[in-house]
Amino acid sequence: MRLALVQTAPRMLEPRANLESALALMEPLAADVYLLPELCFSGYTFDRKEEVAATAEPAGEGEVFDALAAFARERQAYVCWGFPERAGERFYNSASLVGPDGHVGTYRKVHLFSRETLFFSPGDAPAPVYDLPFGRVGLMICFDWFFPEMARSLALRGAELLLHPANLVLPHCPQAMITRSLENRIFSATCDRVGTETNGATTHRFIGSSQVVSPRGELLARLGREQQETAVVEFDLAAARSKRLGEYNDLFGDRRPNFYALASR
Repeated sequence: MRLALVQTAPRMLEPRANLESALALMEPLAADVYLLPELCFSGYTFDRKEEVAATAEPAGEGEVFDALAAFARERQAYVCWGFPERAGERFYNSASLVGPDGHVGTYRKVHLFSRETLFFSPGDAPAPVYDLPFGRVGLMICFDWFFPEMARSLALRGAELLLHPANLVLPHCPQAMITRSLENRIFSATCDRVGTETNGATTHRFIGSSQVVSPRGELLARLGREQQETAVVEFDLAAARSKRLGEYNDLFGDRRPNFYALASR
């Protein structure tokens, strides 16, 4: 399969302009999956809940969804991106996956970071794993990387590739995701944004460094820290299906959950 990283520099509260810019970056790329950042059309640095409401869409609906669904249908491909989801009176920091036949599913971010807790409700369901034509794909969002249980639970449910939209401000994630791939023997793709965003009294500077990592912890691609960039990486998800570690060990077979009691608390 071919995966396209689409590292963007969104402008705060300009979803239509951000959508046009992202589509222009995606247009020349030939891929099976296109991965964009977290909250990549709304911007990230919300100051008031009214700003979230003005840019939010229901899952599987809205101008952004329709445009990306049309792109996926035309390319016979899949697109994954982060967006503010409206669900009744609540808002979630969510990721959507759309394919040639329409909406595949939505994940609501479980681990909210910093000021996100002022505007979003935490996710109310486990991160999903989807069977796609080329393999099994799990979704997680940004700060979920800080919790190793998230990637492990997706791997135990059969995920061979983690799609990880992000808006990274901490410097540690790119290296940590190498460990997440290695300790679970799965591919991971993290797509971050770049630039500095100020709204009200709050400023965020994003670190870029979007990347794809193999099940052996190999860095297959890493983008820069400052500029909008893209990359297409080709790999075979079959490489994530064996959990063998040499002649005598199996990563999942050697687990001893009865000794991990604290992990469930």
